[in-house]
Amino acid sequence: MDQQAIKNRFGIIGNSPGLVHALDVAIQVANTDLSVLINGESGVGKEVFSHIIHSLSARKHNPFIAVNCGAIPEGTIDSELFGHEKGSFTGAVDSRKGYFETVNSGTIFLDEIGELPLGTQARLLRVLEAGEYIRVGSSKVQKTDVRVIAATNKDLLEYTHTGRFREDLYYRLNTVPIRVPALRDRKEDIPLLFRKFAVDFAEKYKSPPVQLTDDAREILINYPWPGNIRELKNIAEQVSVLSKDKSISGDELRQFLPDNNYSRLPVLSTHQQGTNQKEFANEREILYKLFFDVKKDVTELKRMFFDVMQNPSSMNENRFRNEPVLNDYHNEPRPPAISSGQPVVLHNNNIAEHQEIEESLSIMDAEKDLIIKALKKHRGKRRDASSDLGISERTLYRKLKEYNINE
Repeated sequence: MDQQAIKNRFGIIGNSPGLVHALDVAIQVANTDLSVLINGESGVGKEVFSHIIHSLSARKHNPFIAVNCGAIPEGTIDSELFGHEKGSFTGAVDSRKGYFETVNSGTIFLDEIGELPLGTQARLLRVLEAGEYIRVGSSKVQKTDVRVIAATNKDLLEYTHTGRFREDLYYRLNTVPIRVPALRDRKEDIPLLFRKFAVDFAEKYKSPPVQLTDDAREILINYPWPGNIRELKNIAEQVSVLSKDKSISGDELRQFLPDNNYSRLPVLSTHQQGTNQKEFANEREILYKLFFDVKKDVTELKRMFFDVMQNPSSMNENRFRNEPVLNDYHNEPRPPAISSGQPVVLHNNNIAEHQEIEESLSIMDAEKDLIIKALKKHRGKRRDASSDLGISERTLYRKLKEYNINE
């Protein structure tokens, strides 16, 4: 079956490169038993792709079920997926089959897979690797032959770094990734989708379909659509029902858009925004830490300096030998100090030189030293070192390469 026939069958509208590529991957992988991970923002239509894969597979005549993992309470999700035995927990008055038993030989679509508890993730991994599971409250191992298609609007790879998602499960699910583009990345498809929705609602409400003027079409295309296709459909329905004139101008369309404050500038996807914000936060945290450490060291140096200025005789005589003394911070020899009893004379140019040295302190050098200290403290373990530094392991790895630090 060609791609156009698939679009017609499942009501997919658009010809943007990202959408075409996602459909190509879904069609190619459909006739295999590989696990598929569908990535995309909320409202882009990820579930439609799971139906496409199932309907084109050898399992198409067998059961298909879609499960929203984020909508099932943590305490009952194991029972929902794997079943339970009578009396296994309060309220379990009978034995119950789980989805992996009822959908045996079919396909299960796990939406919002990132919301699965870690314990359930371990059970799912066993199903994927061995086709085995155990009911809640039972010790009997049961077999199942179910194809798993998962979907998420989260950055699961980042979740693995923070311990919220099992890394082995991520790579097992991500055998074939499919990324469904956000609506703002399919600008050429937006007018087509709006027209389709407008016609559908005109038939539903028995009224003429609304038409957009050129300026209204530009506004529609440049609006960022955070709710994606779901939001566009809602706007089309509101316009179809509430507009008095069936020719919609730009000013009229703005009344239906949230807050009437939209940007014509390019908008990053949720995945990019989340990654950039986390990277920025990590960089900011380590810089704050460095600034405070440097400030603390400088304040201590000032205190020691002025103590010597005001009362040189109070210092230990060993600190005032004519031989050089190593500087604790840079391992450089201090100039010979004045022996006890000699007056200490300070000149303005000395103070200025001292201030200039403070201002030339290198944040990069301090950051490098801090990273080296953290690695030594944790014996080269990157995860522990990055946690101590308050940055992600990925950021630490980038810093190691940037500063050419050999662990």
